[in-house]
Amino acid sequence: MKVSRIRAIAKKELIQIRRDPLSLAMAFLMPVMLLFIFGYAITLDVNNLETVVCDLDKSMLSRELVAQFGESDYFTIIDSVHSQGEIDGYLDRGEALVAITIPQDFSEDIKKGRPAGLQVIVDGSDSNTATIALGYVSGVTGLFSKRISLRQSPPLIDTRVRVWFNEELKSRNFIIPGLIAVIMSVIAALLTSLTVAREWERGTMEQLISTPVKTQEFILGKLIPYFLIGFIDMLISVLLAVFLFDVPMRGSLFLLAVLSSLFLFGGLSLGMLISIVAKSQLVASQIAMVATFLPAFLLSGFMYTIANMPKPLQLITYAIPARYFVSILKDIFLKGNALNMLLFETALLGLFALVVFAIANKQFKKRIE
Repeated sequence: MKVSRIRAIAKKELIQIRRDPLSLAMAFLMPVMLLFIFGYAITLDVNNLETVVCDLDKSMLSRELVAQFGESDYFTIIDSVHSQGEIDGYLDRGEALVAITIPQDFSEDIKKGRPAGLQVIVDGSDSNTATIALGYVSGVTGLFSKRISLRQSPPLIDTRVRVWFNEELKSRNFIIPGLIAVIMSVIAALLTSLTVAREWERGTMEQLISTPVKTQEFILGKLIPYFLIGFIDMLISVLLAVFLFDVPMRGSLFLLAVLSSLFLFGGLSLGMLISIVAKSQLVASQIAMVATFLPAFLLSGFMYTIANMPKPLQLITYAIPARYFVSILKDIFLKGNALNMLLFETALLGLFALVVFAIANKQFKKRIE
């Protein structure tokens, strides 16, 4: 394998990329656009839940509880009602998601040391929002209960909760790193999925085959320009995550760059393999999109926890490189983990890259024969 031949192929590919400014612009703009759209559109945070309150007790304690709900960022008290019929109307019209009813003997029960009842109705048509709302209700009532018990007697259990790595529990902090992995999976495969197919369609492949360039030299020469573009895309995505979306970056940038390079090599090799097999730019780009976006989005652990999936799907996720890159990005961004804690993910990313590169090499030989 001669470096001069690899350099010559890479130079030829760079000239072709430069002559196609539209594709070059898309290569840099697409990850930015996807990060903007998905970064702002996907959020698991639920705030300002429209809430109606029916206070039948009208005591100092009941008003204090209502004030505690109102002071929370999670609830917005939109009205105080006086009957169950009014609550039903708000929920039926979809004007309120949460309804809280404080019974007449609420403060009396608390003063006498009896458990005080509280009715909470949540609109369950959106089960995810309803589940989160119930958690918020438990949090607010728990704080209120603790404050009341402190006034009457010392608490038997003094619980102190701390959240590590994502102290403010912002969903954006773990969505954006995962989103970078999904976007780079698609971009890497798309970039190289057109290279070999373009040569076949333009009729220039026969000229390349007639030269003394070897298969490995040809594939590596084709990969190098797109690796540089992919690396710049990755750098732009990380800068946007840190400076636009305020995701904390606690780990090593150098380690992130090294592991990103490994992931890019595997993704670009996959795109090259698709291009070799498809021999058509349109078919290759469609296969690359389907083969990368859906698995990376649904089965990488980016949106859904892998441990909660059925066993057959869990086994399939081991073949998806985005699974390891999502984990690496989250660990480096939020936990600041070093390489010794990412060895499993790094080893499987490297194995995927080598296997795909070897298959691409073998398939290209067959095409030439």
